[in-house]
Amino acid sequence: MQIIKLNATDSTNTYLRELSVNKELEDYTVVMATHQTNGRGQMGTNWQTQAGKNLTVSVFKDVSWLGVTNHFFISMVVSLSLAKTLNEIMVMNVKIKWPNDILSDNYKLGGILIENIIKNNSLKASVIGVGLNVNQTVFDNLPQASSIQNITGRHFSLEEILNMLVENLIFYFNELQFKHAFIELKQEYDDLLFRIHKPSTFKDKKGKLVAGYIHGTDANGNLLLLMENQVIKSYGFKELELLY
Repeated sequence: MQIIKLNATDSTNTYLRELSVNKELEDYTVVMATHQTNGRGQMGTNWQTQAGKNLTVSVFKDVSWLGVTNHFFISMVVSLSLAKTLNEIMVMNVKIKWPNDILSDNYKLGGILIENIIKNNSLKASVIGVGLNVNQTVFDNLPQASSIQNITGRHFSLEEILNMLVENLIFYFNELQFKHAFIELKQEYDDLLFRIHKPSTFKDKKGKLVAGYIHGTDANGNLLLLMENQVIKSYGFKELELLY
């Protein structure tokens, strides 16, 4: 694993993606920043973090062996790798808040930003961005945010957690690539969904409230909701916001 350490950058994903254009990168090349000035989340949202307190990294992964229709399995693998890492350091009740947030109980610990490199309608590589709250203890105006230190009472080495995360990424990607464990990994992912099989309330893009039971995800990564009339409806990214 090659680690590129930066004191500051606007976005580790942007840095790594531009680097991949200019040179051939080995699998699991990591860009790690002490301070990220313009961290990005899904759909252009910002990721705010205190310098030096949290894990802000991007990982390069060759996914040329994965069909483009299976792209959501990359997100599944990353989510499962983060959950396994957190379980290994005794963070309890880890859940995945669809599509890309990592929670402990009701508190957000991290987020994921996957940016795939596609050429001629084929997946070539993926730039996997991870923001994980590790040692930050105060989150102004973010009542649902917390950190590993707040939950466990322990201060952690960022590099220790990074090494564990990469080991778990290797494990799950190997399960996908060499054991073709698509069904098993999807089941493991769905089982970890926040509020799975529980009555939940959402807000759609028009501000309308939507009620239903989280039933799982489909092959494209859309959220499946079991509605009151027993019909299962599918919703894409940012079409619904789960209300706590």
